[in-house]
Amino acid sequence: MSEKAHDEETRSEVYAELAALGPYGVHPGHALITMVEPHPGHEYAYNRWYEDDHFIAGAMAMPWMFSGRRWVATRDLQLLRYPEKSAVAQPVAAGCYLSTYWITQGRYADHMRWTVGINKRLNRDARVCHDRTHVFTAFQDHETTVYRDGAAGPRDFHALDHPYKGLVLQVIDAESPEARAELLERLRTRHLPERLAGSPTAMVTVFHPTPLPGDRMTYVKQVEGVDVRLTLLWFLEADPRDCWERHFTGLEEAVNEVGLGRVELVAPFVPTVPGTDLYVDRLR
Repeated sequence: MSEKAHDEETRSEVYAELAALGPYGVHPGHALITMVEPHPGHEYAYNRWYEDDHFIAGAMAMPWMFSGRRWVATRDLQLLRYPEKSAVAQPVAAGCYLSTYWITQGRYADHMRWTVGINKRLNRDARVCHDRTHVFTAFQDHETTVYRDGAAGPRDFHALDHPYKGLVLQVIDAESPEARAELLERLRTRHLPERLAGSPTAMVTVFHPTPLPGDRMTYVKQVEGVDVRLTLLWFLEADPRDCWERHFTGLEEAVNEVGLGRVELVAPFVPTVPGTDLYVDRLR
């Protein structure tokens, strides 16, 4: 056996060993949620790079990242966002593309070692688009999922594959780490069930962000508010434009009334159509 063949066989054996160890459930215990703004004039190039290369080589081909979907906010959707003074996006309309990925519960550390390594390699090989700004990029730990229809319908591990017509990203900063725990409980038991009843939202997944590793890529800033922030993803069975005024204009006041935190972003998106440049001409 040649030295090259021996090395390849050794690597294959390592894969078999890794597959036989550790958690391998279907629950999305972790997520990568990343909202990005392509630089003006680079929208088409960015979209093609992300869909044709990065979505696969920089995400879905990695171990333990089992589901992903891209979303887009056209200019009319960007103008629905609030609050105007946001701790997440400045200006609040920044970040017209959103990508969401599920990672197997208990596999965050394993995935992070791989993603740091592969992104360094992609960067060395000139397969990274630098004509973009990361507005809100964070790995997140799952806290809870609240369903409108109880046990009926898709589960959260289906959410990025089911053909939902829209998604709303909501970010809330609690007053303190202790207040976040209380806020989460109120959201889970009262606020979200009341909001979901009779609405076009099938489920809401709730996460909290985790710090990025020190050896992350330099163009991705460190995560803010890791001790106080909650990230909510509202999965819609309707276009957000058709239900915005009735179902989403009051989220800020509802959280403020609880007195435990402040809504820093409410932003609607629709799904991209993979392999196309649909919506790219409607971003500005």
